[in-house]
Amino acid sequence: MASLTIDLLKKELPVEDESLVLTEDDSVGLVLVDLVNGFCTVGSGNLAPVEPNKQISQMVDESVRLAKGFCDRKWPVLAFIDSHWPDVPEPPYPPHCIMGTDESKLVPPLEWLENEPNVTIRRKDCIDGFLGSIEKDGSNVFVNWVKSNQIKVILVMGICTDICVLDFSCSVLSVRNRGFLAPLEDVVIYAKGCATYDLPDDIARNIKGAIPHPQDLMHHIGLYMARGRGAKIASKVSFGLE
Repeated sequence: MASLTIDLLKKELPVEDESLVLTEDDSVGLVLVDLVNGFCTVGSGNLAPVEPNKQISQMVDESVRLAKGFCDRKWPVLAFIDSHWPDVPEPPYPPHCIMGTDESKLVPPLEWLENEPNVTIRRKDCIDGFLGSIEKDGSNVFVNWVKSNQIKVILVMGICTDICVLDFSCSVLSVRNRGFLAPLEDVVIYAKGCATYDLPDDIARNIKGAIPHPQDLMHHIGLYMARGRGAKIASKVSFGLE
């Protein structure tokens, strides 16, 4: 029944997507959102999967593939890492990704990113990476990254499709529309490079304050909402001459 409902929803709320072939002329930058143990590695915290998850595993595999491709070509990469002070809550979520813990580290297949010269690491203590890029002096790490690398297209992937990825993408699109992000033109979200969490109704009802969050449904809704705000959705991403 759940699968039928999701299929009906996808028919009523279709997400237009496209294949993306990356070339040096595209002036593209890769944005990785919260590929940390606390969201991706089984048993690694309050918001980590409790068992192996196909959607999350696919996201990690695709992130590794594209990150390696970008680094081999010395193209710019920005990786957001969810990282919270232990005494500063982020309602409605339970404590997660506390600074200095394994939860707030990149997943093992991506740990090498921290040593790559073309990679910018940004720890953030909020859902929206754009807001999390604001420094005390009012400057913005993400904006500076776009401008210094003359990025025209950002390719966004990570977790959660309908939360951190969506909020970040919508903020970027709004700022672009106001003319504050030149030369940025397009925000592309890679569907297979994103994932969200699964919280079935029968489990959610036994957790105070929780609401059901069916994974496949919310992943689709996240992509649909982003598409409606002006993002492009990629079903396949490859490098030119692959």
